[in-house]
Amino acid sequence: MSGNKPLKSITIPVSTFENVMKQFDQAAEKLHIDQGLLEFIKYPRRSTTVKLPVKMDDGTFKMFTGYRVQHSIVRGPGKGGIRFHPDVNLDEVQALAAWMTWKCAVVDIPFGGAKGGIECDPTTLSEGELERLTRRYTASLLDVFGPEKDIPAPDVHTNEKTMAWIMDTFSMHVQHTETAVVTGKPVVIGGSRGRREATGRGVVITVREAMKHLSIDPTGATAAVQGFGNVGSVAAQLLQKMGVRVTHVCDVYGGLYNPEGIDIDALIAHTAETGKITGFGGAAECAQDEILYAPVDVLVPAALENQITAQNAADVRARIVAEGANGPVTPDADPILREGGVFVIPDILCNAGGVTVSYFEWVQDRIGYFWTEDDVNDRLEKFMTRAFGEVLQVALDNDTHLRMAAFMKAIQRVVDVVKVRGIYA
Repeated sequence: MSGNKPLKSITIPVSTFENVMKQFDQAAEKLHIDQGLLEFIKYPRRSTTVKLPVKMDDGTFKMFTGYRVQHSIVRGPGKGGIRFHPDVNLDEVQALAAWMTWKCAVVDIPFGGAKGGIECDPTTLSEGELERLTRRYTASLLDVFGPEKDIPAPDVHTNEKTMAWIMDTFSMHVQHTETAVVTGKPVVIGGSRGRREATGRGVVITVREAMKHLSIDPTGATAAVQGFGNVGSVAAQLLQKMGVRVTHVCDVYGGLYNPEGIDIDALIAHTAETGKITGFGGAAECAQDEILYAPVDVLVPAALENQITAQNAADVRARIVAEGANGPVTPDADPILREGGVFVIPDILCNAGGVTVSYFEWVQDRIGYFWTEDDVNDRLEKFMTRAFGEVLQVALDNDTHLRMAAFMKAIQRVVDVVKVRGIYA
């Protein structure tokens, strides 16, 4: 990853954890659940900060800070990705861990929520430095990780190779190969077919279901995709296959626009060769911010948190906002979007395809039997379609919006488990 353009700073106007707490409180108020019980499931159960000394290629040592937060293990082991980014901090990781709890509950898989990260700029580190950093992070959290305790996965600027390093480090310490300790790893060491595309595929399944609900014909519809990493590129490709014209795309380097539709397959090939979307001959360049305000049927914010806020929500002209990223819309922006008639598919439903197939990978690792990609995709289709239908029904029954409905469904599922298990004292 060395030699790439340094990552842009994330502008976070408010606490990300405060945002998720607001979302929780708004939904919990409608459920009339005992306040003490709500307090029990609301806050992270365990937050760990580790200091990581790493030997750099020039022989010097540099200190990094890493985090791992378990928000909940009520419904099963903690589950959540690990991100490498300069702006990683405890507030953000706690928020992302909480979202994972509700995401797993929405799609009804037996995991709780966790998240991790290292404060670093991976674009300035060599592969050897990244490997040593990853292995040190893993070794520092051996008491946290485990296939029955807490199962990491890729996130921002981590990938299959990162997961392989984590799996190997953990396995060396426990003295046996433990494939189920991570998901999103290479197929040759127990990864699941279809995992890389799963988040983007799940996004498109929910968009398709939303289009049915809103009577939008995909053929001739238009879309804009913010972020062209794993999630954004797969979502754009599958939207195009569905007949949707993807007219706007952006990444950290710039934006592209073609009113006739961008050839996504050709753009993916271009980015594989150059590492960025700029310089692509099949579209004109545009400002990155234009993507958020494009007059399209579907907007997929698939970058980072807090992209649509109270300051810019009124300028969003899409009919559907499908949250490919975690937390791209702030709570203060939600009512503005609703007033503008924008149908928001919330992140804890929209991008749950990744954790759903991570669950499939964990199951396959534990039983030692692996499914075909068609099997994986068929199972994902069933999980995501069912989850969308359940959340939509809650929204219709309670005359509310999808985010409120998704949180209501998720919170109720966690509460139901707590009531059955009881609280140990």
